[in-house]
Amino acid sequence: MTKVRSVIIMFMLVSIVIPLFSDAYAHSMFNSAEEFLGGYRVQVATLPEFPQIGERSQILFRVGDSEFNEVEQFTMGVRFFYNDQQIDAISPELHKGGHYEIDYVWKNSGNHIVKVDLYDMDGSPEILTYTFNMGTQNPFGYIFIMAITFGAITLGVVIAYIYIPKKIRLKSKL
Repeated sequence: MTKVRSVIIMFMLVSIVIPLFSDAYAHSMFNSAEEFLGGYRVQVATLPEFPQIGERSQILFRVGDSEFNEVEQFTMGVRFFYNDQQIDAISPELHKGGHYEIDYVWKNSGNHIVKVDLYDMDGSPEILTYTFNMGTQNPFGYIFIMAITFGAITLGVVIAYIYIPKKIRLKSKL
């Protein structure tokens, strides 16, 4: 029985230590999304992930084709909605390359709808409108971090409660 526990503990330690020496991959940000429409893909994300009200943040856009290649240029406008009311807009502009970044100050707490309009794509007069949800000041980020921390501390206490008394008993018998 003791050998089984030792194997389990070693497996857990190895499982924790191995990722420390492996490659790191970026996670998908919480306030990010992508949508395919009309043969094009638009990706959007905010930096920081949870923008704060009244503070400058960045909105990052990336436009690509259906084969995941960035487009050479695009004309894009952006509209911001809050409670089904348009609260802000950025006029359509021509952008070179597949990336576009804007600085934006969010004024309302909660969920916003961001509509990205692409104009004149592939010579088509049709406007492609991509719709994204974006949130500000999400309390769940702090709750999530606290829950993970509490769970890790609880696991440590349980493991210590199980194994420390056994080690003390083994030493006292010797």
